[in-house]
Amino acid sequence: MSQTEIRQFNFGPITTHAFNKDRTQVAICPNNNEVQIHQRTAGGWSLIHTLVEHDKLVTSIDWAVESNQIVTCSQDRNAYVWNFDQTNGKWKPTLVLLRFNRAATFVRWSPNETKFAVASGARCIAVCYFDEVNDWWNSKHLKKPIRSTVLSLDWHSNNILLAAGCADFKARVFSAYIKGVDQRPAPTPWGDKLPFNTVCGEFSNGGGGWIHSVAFLPSGDALAITGHDSQITIIYPGQESYAIKTNNLPFLSLLWVNENQLIAAGYDCVPILFERQNDQSWEFSKILDASSKKKNINESSTAFNRFRDLDARGISSRSGSDETELKTIHQNTITSLRPYNGTPGDISHFSSSGLDGRLVIWNFQSLESQFKGLKV
Repeated sequence: MSQTEIRQFNFGPITTHAFNKDRTQVAICPNNNEVQIHQRTAGGWSLIHTLVEHDKLVTSIDWAVESNQIVTCSQDRNAYVWNFDQTNGKWKPTLVLLRFNRAATFVRWSPNETKFAVASGARCIAVCYFDEVNDWWNSKHLKKPIRSTVLSLDWHSNNILLAAGCADFKARVFSAYIKGVDQRPAPTPWGDKLPFNTVCGEFSNGGGGWIHSVAFLPSGDALAITGHDSQITIIYPGQESYAIKTNNLPFLSLLWVNENQLIAAGYDCVPILFERQNDQSWEFSKILDASSKKKNINESSTAFNRFRDLDARGISSRSGSDETELKTIHQNTITSLRPYNGTPGDISHFSSSGLDGRLVIWNFQSLESQFKGLKV
């Protein structure tokens, strides 16, 4: 594969995306109440299914690669699990009993795909599991001590612990153990006795701001969080935490490549790599974007500088002109990062989607070795 594969969709911003197991299909939310499934073809990607069940904006999607089930959630306060019916070649939705009175904001399958978690604006998280007796998806709520909207989630590799980033300026690690569904977990640095709704940690992101994204280290021994203050914090339970302060615009998504490398992306429109140093601290490493190689990210892609130049120098907004086109592959905010190729802890390719309507597949191994970062 080349360094980057770029697909421009013509329906506007992409809220989120998720791939199937063999990466031949991708589910995309085009910033409305639909989910589109596109099939890889010789000429690129073609639309093969449209999932229409939600009646408001679909906020998050996740695709269970082994069971081939898609879960979606929406501002309509509902979640659906979609199963592919081989007899008629269509996706069939099953409503999930969430019991939310506010929008559902984020959803992720657990590692073994026996359950999933749905975040909400109702100051709670629904941990959903299949009830075989009643033949439906039921849920249990994680509530205390959440005080505002939950914006992001990530599962620990043990299938029990769940990290949540919230708009109350806190990231928390909960136990999502469900008796009868999960096996008793082994002790971890986060705790050994883990009944449901145990709070294993509560963390702030330094300068404040709501937490946009959380991500467990592949081994599960640490947690990365990033907030609206543009700072990334690496948290080791019971040990010293490391804060990476940046001059960037806020990051919206985090992705671990391996135990020593972390990718962040958001309003600056480029994926940025951070690495663990020999003294165990963490620092900015490089910008993973060939187009921005020769220009400082703060001068090439921040909205502040763009509008400042429009005001100070009277630059026109001619379509396609150099003044209005960013020197980056993504032309607007990156909303989502997902692993594309490799295994947890050893990612070789990753994908990104953004408000520019682009889906980009990045060859991390090639980019990481070729491009040198610039100070930010």
